[in-house]
Amino acid sequence: RLLTHRDGSKPVDDPTVNQIFVAYWQFAHGYYIKDGAPTNEVDNIRLALRDAIGLYGKLPASKFGPLALKSVRQKMIERDLCRGMVNQHIGRVKRMFKWATENEMIPPSIFHGLQAVRGLTRGRSSARESEPVRPVTEQHVEDVLDKVTRNVEEMITTRMYSGMRPGEVVIMRRCDLDTSAKVWLYIPREHKTQHHGHQRKIYLGPKAQEVITPFLKHDLQAYLFSPAEAEAERRAKMHAARKTPMSCGNKPGTNRRIKPRKQLRDRYDTDSYRRAITYGCDKAGVPRWHPHQLRHNAATYLRKEFGLDAARVVLGHHSPAVTEVYAELDELKAAEIMGRVG
Repeated sequence: RLLTHRDGSKPVDDPTVNQIFVAYWQFAHGYYIKDGAPTNEVDNIRLALRDAIGLYGKLPASKFGPLALKSVRQKMIERDLCRGMVNQHIGRVKRMFKWATENEMIPPSIFHGLQAVRGLTRGRSSARESEPVRPVTEQHVEDVLDKVTRNVEEMITTRMYSGMRPGEVVIMRRCDLDTSAKVWLYIPREHKTQHHGHQRKIYLGPKAQEVITPFLKHDLQAYLFSPAEAEAERRAKMHAARKTPMSCGNKPGTNRRIKPRKQLRDRYDTDSYRRAITYGCDKAGVPRWHPHQLRHNAATYLRKEFGLDAARVVLGHHSPAVTEVYAELDELKAAEIMGRVG
């Protein structure tokens, strides 16, 4: 299939790397979509291809071979990307050329040549190794809980009791909760392994239920944790704590911007949740920690108390060795564990 210029006037039978990228970028925006919006993979593609575009953007794609790809990889190493990230980015570059091959934009030999470039292995390259994600100390978590809004505080607490991912806690709605049993069941409408056909089930014990209950809303579709509600609660506290009499100062709400530059959303996303935790860390004067570390806290505790298989079930990890025969047993085991834990 031939590429055409943007004005559609002239076909291009030997596209450059830049032109391949533009076509692939348009494809990615339509392919990597969830709930009508582009996923994070779209941004990952842009970041992965920046070095290839910078070094070889004007080069005909038919001349982009293994040595060129290795040069792009070396550029990533020089930018101090860790080995795992380099391998992921190079994989995305390869996928772009695979897509171009599939659509007959380049000869098949180009992609086959790139396949010969192996991933970097541990201890056999100059790329640095990433630091392992470790649990955050309980004291640092406690310090941050005192410095964030109640919404963020309870999101953190809920995750400590359940082990759910950041992307799962920010989209909690009442309609996704089954509260009919002693242990509640939360089935997120979207999750990390959804595209593999897996269903995610999160079990919420008494402690997690106690945290969540005040946030349950009459609107079943409403998100439990809302930045707009958190801001309204913050302003109410400020108003209650004001020392100047109302007769001597502004009326409530008069010092607010009529059209603020940033409109508060009805729910957090993983990035705003992370920023809120970072803000809490800075305000508390403790080392910054990442939301994913809380999941490691839960995993460490579950492995220690109930074993590796139990931790896998509760955290929603899938093993190729597990068959559908054990699916019901796994769910009963997870419900029993979380009834004791949280």
